[in-house]
Amino acid sequence: MNQHKLSAHGAVLLANVIFGVGVPVTKLLLDNWLTPMAYMATRCIGAAAIFWLISLFLPKEHVERHDLLVIMCGGLLGFVVSQTLTAWALQFTTPVYFSLIATLTPVATMLCAALLIGERMSAKGVVGVVFGIAGAMLMVFMNWQGGTGSNDLLGIFLAVLSLLTWAVYLIITRKVSARYTAVTQMKWVFLVSTVAILPFSWSDLCHATLYSSAWQWSGVAEMAFIVIFATVAGYFAIPYAMQYLKATTVSVYTNLQPIVASFIAIMLSQDVLTWDKPVALVLVLLSAWLVTKS
Repeated sequence: MNQHKLSAHGAVLLANVIFGVGVPVTKLLLDNWLTPMAYMATRCIGAAAIFWLISLFLPKEHVERHDLLVIMCGGLLGFVVSQTLTAWALQFTTPVYFSLIATLTPVATMLCAALLIGERMSAKGVVGVVFGIAGAMLMVFMNWQGGTGSNDLLGIFLAVLSLLTWAVYLIITRKVSARYTAVTQMKWVFLVSTVAILPFSWSDLCHATLYSSAWQWSGVAEMAFIVIFATVAGYFAIPYAMQYLKATTVSVYTNLQPIVASFIAIMLSQDVLTWDKPVALVLVLLSAWLVTKS
């Protein structure tokens, strides 16, 4: 294995561990410091500032007007809508269930591609979808009478919506994404996201505990982790890895996220280990693997 491939494996491994840690950290922020809208506004403002600052030290990249429109509209859907739904989902369900739903990203992407742009589904892909639905339905069934979250059914539903909007974002931006660097794309994504979300989140920001006299360094550290690592570093690492590794190889690493998120969430007493969680994990990981292989 050459040096570039080795560093690419390390980058995608680190990114998915960070994303896994980010789920219970987001839960801590929402429980103690911020509303979902204030959380999203802080994330957008912080990431936009960092990406624009970095862009000042890089060669200027011209973006065609049509491509810029796609990047911005895709950013509104893939970040503002998807991540706001994520924040709301984590208010109602646990990091374990959310991370299990998130593992179905390849399944959702394949289904949306078949419906929106007519991509053909293979028999292996169909079987993968069935396993994925079975895993999701097990989570719903186990929480029908009430789970460990405040409203697990609503949280799982919001997580599925978040997943679907992210899948649509991947589909509509995939051609444009290949033409520009991650910094160029993300500086515009987070700029338009900041402009879009500030009018709806200003009141929440002004009344957030994290920005009041009751703030503590623990809350600041948690928010800094989300902005610097789970947002900026992650968006650097994945595009870098895609330069040297196959998409299927990169997607396999996403299976680490529910394992990391579940372990930390249970350690933090955000959830308890029940028999349905490892069974659902096996089903959704098998689903993701079958769809990726197809």
